[in-house]
Amino acid sequence: MKLVTTSAMRELERRTLEVVGVKGEHLMDRAGYCVAAAVRRLAEISGFASAYIHLIAGRGNNGGDAFVAARYLKDMGYAVEVWLACSANQVSGDAALHFSKLKSAKIRVEELPTQEDWQDAMTAPFVAEIIVDGVLGTGLRGPARGPAAGAIRYIRSQANESLVVSIDMPSGLNADTGEAEGDTVMADLTVTMGLPKVGLIEPGAIDYVGAVEVADIGLPRNLIAEADADEREMVFASDLKQLFPRRKRNAHKGNFGHVLVVAGARGYAGAAALSSQAALRSGVGLVTAVVPTGIQPVVAVAALEAMVCGAPESAEGALSLDAWPVIQSYLGHVQAVLIGPGLTRAPQVGELVRRLVQEAPVPLVIDADALFVLGADLACLSAARAGVVITPHPGEMAGLLGLDTEAVQADRRAAATRAAEASKAVVVLKGAGTVVLEKGRPIQINLTGNPGMATGGAGDALAGLLAGLLAQGFAPYDAARAAVYVHGRAGDLAAWRHCQISLTAGDVVNELPFAFRDLTLR
Repeated sequence: MKLVTTSAMRELERRTLEVVGVKGEHLMDRAGYCVAAAVRRLAEISGFASAYIHLIAGRGNNGGDAFVAARYLKDMGYAVEVWLACSANQVSGDAALHFSKLKSAKIRVEELPTQEDWQDAMTAPFVAEIIVDGVLGTGLRGPARGPAAGAIRYIRSQANESLVVSIDMPSGLNADTGEAEGDTVMADLTVTMGLPKVGLIEPGAIDYVGAVEVADIGLPRNLIAEADADEREMVFASDLKQLFPRRKRNAHKGNFGHVLVVAGARGYAGAAALSSQAALRSGVGLVTAVVPTGIQPVVAVAALEAMVCGAPESAEGALSLDAWPVIQSYLGHVQAVLIGPGLTRAPQVGELVRRLVQEAPVPLVIDADALFVLGADLACLSAARAGVVITPHPGEMAGLLGLDTEAVQADRRAAATRAAEASKAVVVLKGAGTVVLEKGRPIQINLTGNPGMATGGAGDALAGLLAGLLAQGFAPYDAARAAVYVHGRAGDLAAWRHCQISLTAGDVVNELPFAFRDLTLR
């Protein structure tokens, strides 16, 4: 999805209002409804059956969106209350019209027009399950001041008690640079209007924006197509839906591909099991896992629907070179191969990876230990007979490029670009703001996912999911961007349904069917 600057977004909205003739109050009504719908989804996923919603509004358009959202949320049956970070007589324009409708709806409104009012509010806070941040919008320049700064500090003080949903941008965050220029809201979910803003994907914004949803506020598609945009794009559900056609009623498992997972070692059966489970959840027809003989029974029990084949192992309990004939025997019968999770860095693993690169006639996903044993020899991947996707985390990327991890994190885009040029592969640089890059295609940044996914096995699940999509016939670039979105979305659903602290990779795998509902109803 296109990323735009604030000036490009203003021009798009101006053209919608003036050229198409849409009224500003109607755009605001649509924006507020989208916020209310997002809050409702969050409340339902989080188990808040009768949530109290606390909306905090500034005097500008963001405040107007909050007024509209409050009305719709009340109609949905939620208890709502609105606090103003200004005096009521300071609200103007379309926001004033919707403030009048808010009052007519008999929704409780409190005015807190000074920083002292907000300081006093923090001594006896109003506890709500969800706070909606409508204090400041994309027009922010410089640190928040006055009552807006007080409102932001109040929201931050309540963040341990309430989930926070920000409208358009977290208040205090610069929409163009992604920098927090003073007091800034830390959101769990940002509902951005029309198109995502470039600041959302910048490194400085990652700790503030949370998950991001893009609200369709009715901007004409032809005007969106003409809007100036950044060269990067944000991975989003609406762009991925076309990749998932409706399945025919007479389909059978042979129609949806067969993926081969080469994974695991003594002590690392879980990596093979998790990657196989995620592949099974991808929609693929068949999954075969080749694992060391010693862990075959464990993986077979953990991934019941997969076919698990034991292959010769080394003294260390890893796959040995004698496993190659077993792996090779499957290559003419599968549509994609994953190699890496839990293989360990045993000496013979590198040779297995290189043989697969040279001989596999189908796309490969190379992950985890399979990346480590390549060392800095990314060029060997350019000899692959079919497409390759590599999925390094920052530490693995550092090893591939001969850098340190800090250098990779300092410029993730540059690191991914170097890796793609050297390997001719699709690169998935994992982490907060996962980068998906294929030379000649738009750089994709994914914002689904959360800190709870920083746990063992989460990367194995992503690799299995990605391989499953490849086996179904997805192009490597499309498989990569769909996989990172669905994987992160599953992590967000798991965190909201439970909590980030106790999240496991198994929780993410279990949420994959619900995450796919973003992309297909069936």
